[in-house]
Amino acid sequence: MKNKITELAKQNGADVIGFAPAERFEKDSPIFQIMPETKTVIGLGFRILRGIYRGIEEGSTYYQYTTMAVENMEETVMPMAQLKIAMMLEEAGYIALPQRRHQQIMAEEDSTNPEVAYDAIRRGRTAETQIDFLDTAVKCGLGEKGFHGALLNEDHGPFIRYCFVLTDAEFEATEEYAPHICDGCGACRAACPGKAIDADGNIDPWQCAVYYNGANGTKNPFMPPDAFADLDNRLEIIAGEAKVTPETAKKILDNIYFYPPAQHAYQCSICGRACDTACYAHLEEKGVLKKKYKTPFRKREDWKFSLNDFK
Repeated sequence: MKNKITELAKQNGADVIGFAPAERFEKDSPIFQIMPETKTVIGLGFRILRGIYRGIEEGSTYYQYTTMAVENMEETVMPMAQLKIAMMLEEAGYIALPQRRHQQIMAEEDSTNPEVAYDAIRRGRTAETQIDFLDTAVKCGLGEKGFHGALLNEDHGPFIRYCFVLTDAEFEATEEYAPHICDGCGACRAACPGKAIDADGNIDPWQCAVYYNGANGTKNPFMPPDAFADLDNRLEIIAGEAKVTPETAKKILDNIYFYPPAQHAYQCSICGRACDTACYAHLEEKGVLKKKYKTPFRKREDWKFSLNDFK
């Protein structure tokens, strides 16, 4: 059965499959609130195509990352693999419950999700239980936690998304990673166009959301010279130097009309996950990643516009 599930997962786009026994999770884990009978968590990792980042890396095309690496992965590719695996398990007489992120639900009252429109999120939904996705991915052996909270896989680095299936079937466990990929270099932190990552690797979600959406004009080819004309600190914002609060972040986001969003409330990423691309380039240059390509991901110095263009 394990081999059949692994084969089916790969046939439906999964690149990494891991099996975590229930014993790896705390007794009060949300997993057991959702499905008390859980014996195994099956983790599915899907690589984000390296080429999808090229448009933003070169400053030439931007929508491909959001539509293909976020929206289609989360809404089409990953759920289909989960459903087919769940069907296989149910046909064998087991319970199977897919677990994917709900991008628009969060328990926190004052946080946000940079990938979706801030006003499309339902906050304070404590009755709606969601698992800890990163911790579960690590326990399933899909990768290790990087400095900035990204899952790092030894083949694909941070270029990976993931989801799970809970089941009462028992399987031999996948070995967890002994941390060996992230060296704490800080390339992710230095690359953020809005300084959203602090010295301990914590990310301010509102700061991230503002600059994920393209508030830094030196990295946004769609921003007009008079952007944010009604905001007093417009040059600070455009330079990536403004420190935002939830209130000021909303004002900035309300004035970002530089590029259309995708569907399902997904916002177009103008930064292109600069933290992840810098991480990937560093890991590739170090030779840490097992999957090799004919050419390096980062081919030249990172480009940027002059702040003088907005004065």
